[in-house]
Amino acid sequence: MAVAQTMEITMFARSLGAAALVVALAGCGDSGPSGASASSGGSSAESAAAGRSAGQAGVGGGGSMAQPTDTGGSAQTAAGGSAVSGGAGGGGGRNAAGTAGAASSSGGAPGGGSSQGGSGGQASGGAPDSCAQPAGATRLIAFGTTLEPQAQICESRALAQVLAAPTAARWRAKGDQKRSYRFEAANTDVPYRVVVPESWDGKAALPLVMFLHGAGNDESSYLDQNGKQMVSLAQQHGYLLVSPLGLQGAYGTFLRLPAVFGQPAEAAKKIAAITPESESTNELSEKDVINVLELVLNEYPIDRSAMFLTGHSMGSAGTWYLGAKYSAYWAALAPMSGPFVQETGYLWDDVRKLPLFVTEGTQAESLAGSRALEAWLTTNAFELEYKEVNADHPGMVPLVLPDVFAFFDSVRRP
Repeated sequence: MAVAQTMEITMFARSLGAAALVVALAGCGDSGPSGASASSGGSSAESAAAGRSAGQAGVGGGGSMAQPTDTGGSAQTAAGGSAVSGGAGGGGGRNAAGTAGAASSSGGAPGGGSSQGGSGGQASGGAPDSCAQPAGATRLIAFGTTLEPQAQICESRALAQVLAAPTAARWRAKGDQKRSYRFEAANTDVPYRVVVPESWDGKAALPLVMFLHGAGNDESSYLDQNGKQMVSLAQQHGYLLVSPLGLQGAYGTFLRLPAVFGQPAEAAKKIAAITPESESTNELSEKDVINVLELVLNEYPIDRSAMFLTGHSMGSAGTWYLGAKYSAYWAALAPMSGPFVQETGYLWDDVRKLPLFVTEGTQAESLAGSRALEAWLTTNAFELEYKEVNADHPGMVPLVLPDVFAFFDSVRRP
């Protein structure tokens, strides 16, 4: 088992402050793909973030269930990221036949970090003129924030460049690490967890798994459960595992039970209850996830064709939401015990290219929603694997985690 390591926040990063961030932001507008051509393989340095055009009307679904509160993971450490360099985002380019759900459009794949090519670029949408969020932005996903993904990735990448510390002793360290970074918009140091395979040679591009925790937990809760099962699986399978906190929000989605798949009226109630305060909380949560992802991408060489997103309960809601909104990052999605999505108001066309592994416990409250979702995805020809285990909502996690990592392996090596 890897020993937890800590890194201190460097005074250098803080001293740069707003001035350095402005310089980094200024470079975002000149980076990345433009026009409507799809990308395949590596791209030039400092390529731009993925974007989406045209929001979706209608009612979405999502949600979470409370999880046991974790007591571990209090160490706070600094994170950094090197300057971005090339690479089209991963996504596998796996397209299934047929059409379903609301239409959507996608921007180019995110670049940056050390790329192995990848085939995740989608047609239409170019780099923003700056990292600023556009005025009058709409909800691309009906139950999510109004953050525009292209601008957000640009902003997060600029932050990673400011916080980069390639001369630090723990730069590109291996093992199980508890870290943090300074998030000025939230006026706090935000923790996250990263596990880097001990077997890594320090050079090869690493596959990546991002895990989103459930409600009432933190970035370390699930990683420390069951004898650090998830940490061990990441080490055994050779994945860089990263787990963000998400601050006090739900990764950008506003929904909770009972607004599971097939319950649009319940979803509408959750959407109608959005306030300026809850909007701000969820925006910071969504930003934190993308910040942490870009910090890792800028520090470690990552195989952009092998980036995966998974999560449980509220984290399953986040997997559906961020998996679609930032789909150019991901090669596959694995939401656990959480059919927190609806037939309308969602970017189904962006998810269609991704293999899906949906799991559920037969004693979980969300079982009926998961079965309805499985039937709908199958009818509409999505690339889906579905599995149920005899367990309740929290108890299903240790039973399906080995299957989740095996599924990611199968996507990497079809």
